[in-house]
Amino acid sequence: MAAPPLLLLAALLLLLPAAARSAPARVFSVADYGAAGDGSRYDTAAIQAAVDACAAAGGGRVLLPAPGDYLTATVRLRSRVVLEVAPGARLLGGTRQRDYPPEFRRWYVVLAENTTGAGVTGGGEINGQGGAFVVTPSAQKNVMVSWNATGDCLGDECRPRLLGFIDSKDVAVHDITLNQPALWCLHLVRCENSVIRNVSIYGDFDTPNNDGIDIEDSNNTVITDCHIDTGDDAICPKSSTGPLYNLTATNCWIRTKSCAIKFGSASFFNFEKLLFDNITIVDSHRGLGMQIRDGGNVSDVTFSNIKMRTRYYHPSWWGRAEPIYITTCPRHPDSKEGTISDVRFINISSVSENGVFLAGSKHGLLRNLKFKNVDLTYKRWTNYTGGLYDYRPGCRKMVKHKTGGMMLEHISGLEVDNVSMRWWRGSLEGWDVNPLLFRPSTIDGLSFHDWQSLDVQ
Repeated sequence: MAAPPLLLLAALLLLLPAAARSAPARVFSVADYGAAGDGSRYDTAAIQAAVDACAAAGGGRVLLPAPGDYLTATVRLRSRVVLEVAPGARLLGGTRQRDYPPEFRRWYVVLAENTTGAGVTGGGEINGQGGAFVVTPSAQKNVMVSWNATGDCLGDECRPRLLGFIDSKDVAVHDITLNQPALWCLHLVRCENSVIRNVSIYGDFDTPNNDGIDIEDSNNTVITDCHIDTGDDAICPKSSTGPLYNLTATNCWIRTKSCAIKFGSASFFNFEKLLFDNITIVDSHRGLGMQIRDGGNVSDVTFSNIKMRTRYYHPSWWGRAEPIYITTCPRHPDSKEGTISDVRFINISSVSENGVFLAGSKHGLLRNLKFKNVDLTYKRWTNYTGGLYDYRPGCRKMVKHKTGGMMLEHISGLEVDNVSMRWWRGSLEGWDVNPLLFRPSTIDGLSFHDWQSLDVQ
């Protein structure tokens, strides 16, 4: 039986210092391999030579000493090699397409593929120079460079990511700042036993697709004590080629123009045993979200001890200020419909410009949802238009609708225990006075205990 998420968190955090003590102590400074650190000359060859020498010696640390700005094309980490960017040092990602491998799936400033025990630390900064990829700055949403001429990727998401681990084990990323990614910032793909701790992520707030942490098809993952301030989704579990299970995220601070915690939208396989605890979400377009669109199922998820404030941004960004957004529907008419079951919201408080949105689909029900000790405050303070439900991507897209405290459809089993709704009446033009909006023919198994709806002047 898989370990419960809290036990997983304790076990992996204990393993992290043990692994550091057992790793070879030898340090390989990139300066000894000819790195200039002047921010203008490429230091790729020197950094890679230090990595390769470190790996050949059985592992250790590759140091980027301070002060220094180390400009580089893709650097490939090896097993048991930890990249240490010292405080006051920066690793700068190149801004030319030729700085990256031919295959889009390997477009990272730092890439670890098929490794064991690789990591990044040091107290310094890895910077993707994302501003160089902005074609037209816009307070609504930046227009970005797209390197899609080869056809290896499509649309405007053809830009390099910052830090990636693919098919790797025992990943450790801690005590590092990840700054200004051009696309996704930290990406785990089919990884096992990863610890992400005390990582600060800063992305341009107007840049699309600069996600904070994407956990894709990866299992036994711990994210703790992280600060994420970026334009797009902050913590984003995805299932593209296999299931995702045993993910724990705790003690994090998040601000985003999109969704703070979002499942999907890539959701071809199952998500199981996920815990999100002690999270603060500030001025985000959406708080806790699930966009299940490809037939995968979600089960055994807990959101607990979360405080959040959600607001409207320009509608070109997915989201409509929902504090909680749980949806499953087919991406395309021929897509499968996944189910979402056994999801718990415990000790949640929010101030938001929109209501809770819980929407299954005809063949993809929401089952056994529980709200316990939840305080929802509804208040408008921006000038963006309300009265819309956002099903994107796919499904029904944007739908005009009355706005209530909770919108419910296609649900079998919803338990509400000690839940309050507080309404700032003077600022809620366009809201429905009914705290619950639903079609009875799509709902069964509702249970309400100690539930109240209050006016706040």
